[in-house]
Amino acid sequence: MSSSNSVTVQILDKDYSIICPPEERNNLVSAARYLDSKMREIRSSGKVIGADRIAVMAALNITHEMLHRQEDRNDTPGGGTSREQVRDLLERVDQALADDAGTKNG
Repeated sequence: MSSSNSVTVQILDKDYSIICPPEERNNLVSAARYLDSKMREIRSSGKVIGADRIAVMAALNITHEMLHRQEDRNDTPGGGTSREQVRDLLERVDQALADDAGTKNG
């Protein structure tokens, strides 16, 4: 593919060059901006340190949002299971990160 199909996005002050079809450029840039804002939000909370951990937390939060919206659209009985599982997972990750930070500080 040619470099004209390449889009450079910045996430947490790092540039990523990604090849995508021209018709998907706007969506890719929007997705990168959204991810960048979520990762900055998590980093600024001070609870999570390290780009890889911040990325995982952002991915979990975005997935949680997506599942929540999907369930709201579908409005199916018993559909809360996925949302509850993601919420439980987020709580466990938050607790593990807090425990890890306490170990390093203590």
